[in-house]
Amino acid sequence: MSDVTTAKLAFTSDYMEGCHPAVLDALAATNLVSVQGYGEDPFCRAAEQKILSACGCPDGEVRFLTGGTQTNALLVDCLTEPWQGVFAAETGHISVHEAGAVEFTGHKVLALPHTDGKISAEAVRKYCKDFLADPNHEHMVEPGLVYISHPTEYGTLYSKAELTALHEVCAEAGIPLYLDGARLAYALAAPENDVTLPDLARLCDVFYIGGTKCGALCGEAVVLPKKGSISHFTTRIKQHGALLAKGRVLGVQFDALFTDGLYERIGAPAIESAARIKEKLRACGFPLFLENPTNQVFFVLANDRMERLAETVEFGYMEKYDDTHSVLRFATAWSTTPEKTDALLAALDRLSQDLPDA
Repeated sequence: MSDVTTAKLAFTSDYMEGCHPAVLDALAATNLVSVQGYGEDPFCRAAEQKILSACGCPDGEVRFLTGGTQTNALLVDCLTEPWQGVFAAETGHISVHEAGAVEFTGHKVLALPHTDGKISAEAVRKYCKDFLADPNHEHMVEPGLVYISHPTEYGTLYSKAELTALHEVCAEAGIPLYLDGARLAYALAAPENDVTLPDLARLCDVFYIGGTKCGALCGEAVVLPKKGSISHFTTRIKQHGALLAKGRVLGVQFDALFTDGLYERIGAPAIESAARIKEKLRACGFPLFLENPTNQVFFVLANDRMERLAETVEFGYMEKYDDTHSVLRFATAWSTTPEKTDALLAALDRLSQDLPDA
């Protein structure tokens, strides 16, 4: 096996490492156990029961898929009629970073204005009202679903009150509410968060619990609080090429993540690290692009300093801020250690003081 290492500090995203040791141990321990395929195995069933228990919906249903874009495209297609589209924030993942995967299924993304990545119940209500009031609405794409993520693409959180308001407007309009939980572990670990897994099961028609960015090698757990609410779900998963033959790989991982409350505490190191990084950025005079309580740190940096930072640190480029500055992102993860964070803070100190790299 080759010894692959990087000389740079890796803060580009929250899925740069493999998986949590407990997940890896579980995969190794069950590796030679022979079971049925396609998720019809005891590991998937055990994981399903643990997830439903944690969500407070024992009569629900859980299905395991491999990635976020796949999950979003599949669920939008399953939850909408062929003539319908899906509401999302202008900055939402399905609007910006999924290469038109939703549109590829034949459903238009209906982008709504946002506040720090969040859409409001009032914006949904107004759009639906205006749509029905338009005499030409039968020639238009009908709203069929509301998509949100928690945390948002900007790392911000919906409050329970905001989520309740969206639930109510969706009920008024007769359309489902779907929540993308790719980074859900980091929301659950944030002290500012007041939304629990049972809240999601009560207020959302469908949501998924992210594994890929939250301690698993890969995988997302789709939760249907009402079993059977998507008809012929297995068939439709298969049609989308999303039915994994070795479904046990996903079940084993989520069984480990939902043993002894691991998932609900796995995001804590990321939140702690992100808070320290934000504090250092402020102290160094590097302004934050926006405030958020989770694991994504957005900040503004002069382009010449960005080039210098890139010599020792891997980070995400988000957008142009002005002619001489850019918006960058550090993403911490379940695997971020205090020592790695210390090294990044030292690099920021050197950058702010124009000192040579160590």
